[in-house]
Amino acid sequence: MTDRFALVPASYVYLLRDGADGTEVLLQQRGPVPYMAGHWAAAAAGHVEPGETAYDAASREALEELGITDLDLDFVLTMQRSQFGPAVEERVDWFFTARSWTGEPRIVEPDKAASLGWFALDALPEPMVPHEAHALAHLFSGVGYLTFGWDARPSGGGPSATAATGSTETQGGNR
Repeated sequence: MTDRFALVPASYVYLLRDGADGTEVLLQQRGPVPYMAGHWAAAAAGHVEPGETAYDAASREALEELGITDLDLDFVLTMQRSQFGPAVEERVDWFFTARSWTGEPRIVEPDKAASLGWFALDALPEPMVPHEAHALAHLFSGVGYLTFGWDARPSGGGPSATAATGSTETQGGNR
């Protein structure tokens, strides 16, 4: 019997607000953690737990990481990622936005997050977690499926390669 292919699922929440220069997003600067320490990322994100929906994971992560509840979540896109290594490097990510919630976003896990900040979508801080920068660049594009990590067109058709980022995106919306 062959080992089955596995994906690690995660949900991301981008809190949005209207700013003086357009839409702003709340980002978290990652603290002293193993993955991308010091990089800016979604203010709330994490793995989907067994038996949990991606929506439920997004709400749970917002509570655990920001102390907010009652999010009015909008699903935006799904991203499939690969580093072509062990199963832990094969991922599927669901990205949500919210413009309303209850509570004031704050750092609840100071051992994992260094700071929070609101940034215009066209003036994101550096350094950004690369696949999240890719997702934010497509937030309002209407593209419902993105890939990240492929240098060339994956087998099975569909996506077209984007050499500058080493990522691909499907041009036709949701699938």
